[in-house]
Amino acid sequence: MFVLQRAPLRAHTLGLTRATRRPHLAYRQFSIIESVGNGFLDLSLALPIPPSLPPYSTTIILVTIVSRLALVPFTLWGINRTRRQEEIVVPAMYKAMPVISKRVLEKMREQRITVKAKEEKLPKIYNERNRAALKEHYRQLLNDHRCAPLPTIMVPILSQLPVFVAMTYLFSHLSQGVTPFDSESFLTLSSLVHPDPTMTLPIVLGCLTLAQVESGNWLLSATEREQQRKLDEQLVGKPTVGKATKSALRLLSVFRVVIAALTPGSIELYWVTSAAFGLGQTYVLNWFGERRKQRLGLARSIHTPSSVDSKAGTQATSGKPSSRR
Repeated sequence: MFVLQRAPLRAHTLGLTRATRRPHLAYRQFSIIESVGNGFLDLSLALPIPPSLPPYSTTIILVTIVSRLALVPFTLWGINRTRRQEEIVVPAMYKAMPVISKRVLEKMREQRITVKAKEEKLPKIYNERNRAALKEHYRQLLNDHRCAPLPTIMVPILSQLPVFVAMTYLFSHLSQGVTPFDSESFLTLSSLVHPDPTMTLPIVLGCLTLAQVESGNWLLSATEREQQRKLDEQLVGKPTVGKATKSALRLLSVFRVVIAALTPGSIELYWVTSAAFGLGQTYVLNWFGERRKQRLGLARSIHTPSSVDSKAGTQATSGKPSSRR
């Protein structure tokens, strides 16, 4: 009898334990953000900031710069992979294109496709096979030299995302309730708690984001700009990854203006500082990259798998395998 009565008591006790577990975790998370926020406020007062500068706004700018500097190695990692793709993979690909095209044609002859197929279908068959062989070889070169495009693009972005979200959440927490942010003004901000009433910082944020999208063309020479123009003319009406990415980033610059207009001034200041640092970092790294290419005597050109494939198709059409039957 005693044993039968213990089961419901145990289940009830277990249910109480589970019910009280979530508030405990919520309190722990709240205490962590409280500790970090108090640490930030203490740091603002402890730093030797001149009295003429607002302490909290200055600390936001300094912390943003330090956090972005800590993420520079991830950006350099992506740049090194892109450099290997441009300086090793792409030249090797262009060198291998005639060999691959010849190999495809020889294989078609071995399979007697040049005899069985009609003359008007031979260029199409050759183009398809040649394009597939070139894509496979290009993919293999990227893997051999550890410079696949997807990790090169995503790793620097994903490394910045957690820091960006955490800092935004921190400043949002510090801008709520009774906070010393409410008594400090900076530039066009009447308070770090309220949005910019003049919309200056949100507009600056949108301009910085848009400038970073277009910064890749700032250091192009006249020859490189002509190459870019010809490539754009060839790709008119054709969707590409680069064009889609640029269009998405341009829309993002407008979207950030709208979102920033609704956020506290502390978050606006953090976003503008981070965007300004990103633009400056992009310009400096591109400048050093161009200097390095000039020293090595390498002409900058735009190479993508789609452009390699289009060139392969042009060679296939001009190859005229039907005349070699």
